[in-house]
Amino acid sequence: VQLQASGGGVVQAGGFLRLSCAGSGRTFSSFTIGWFRQVPGKEREFVAGVNWSGRNTEYRDSVKGRFTISRDNAKSTVALQMNNLEPEDTAVYYCAASPYGSGISVEARYAYWGQGTQVTVSS
Repeated sequence: VQLQASGGGVVQAGGFLRLSCAGSGRTFSSFTIGWFRQVPGKEREFVAGVNWSGRNTEYRDSVKGRFTISRDNAKSTVALQMNNLEPEDTAVYYCAASPYGSGISVEARYAYWGQGTQVTVSS
């Protein structure tokens, strides 16, 4: 599966952005999809993930209540709605695909990665 992330940009604190991850290939609907982010000089971290059906989701604690992940398998897309953005959310965001149905937050389970999209939140 190939993935392409889009939707990044520059926004003021308190604003919102909607990231999209578009997948190609007929097997997209069978993958767990996750969003990760990375700041220069720091390790990449898990942000949110959704299993193949969309029924199971996981979030890192700092984004709970602000970010929502959802998927549309008919369109082979996964969206990350990010509300009430904070300067600490500034990072390059990546979407990734895992063939596993469990361990949504486990980076090592993700085998396919898209290119990143920059999110910058100004204070």
